[in-house]
Amino acid sequence: DVLVEFYAPWCGHCKALTPEFAKAAKALAEQPTLVLAKMDATAHDPPAGFDVQGYPTLLFVPAEQGAAPIPYDGERQAGPIAEWVRANAKSVA
Repeated sequence: DVLVEFYAPWCGHCKALTPEFAKAAKALAEQPTLVLAKMDATAHDPPAGFDVQGYPTLLFVPAEQGAAPIPYDGERQAGPIAEWVRANAKSVA
């Protein structure tokens, strides 16, 4: 299960999300099957199937074969992000 933040280094919203995303990653660290990752979408093209229209874009890929990315549209705070990832994770019992 992976939540990817696609960001632009110059984006104010992305800069504001950075500490919250890091706190969410720390809160989920006890689950080795949950990964939070970041990708500079101005330096690298998002993979096929990842619809990135603005910054930041948060897309979650559940740990199941053929899973499509699911957009995260919730609050941009650590607690809600971590809760949403846990609720949508397929690798956590």
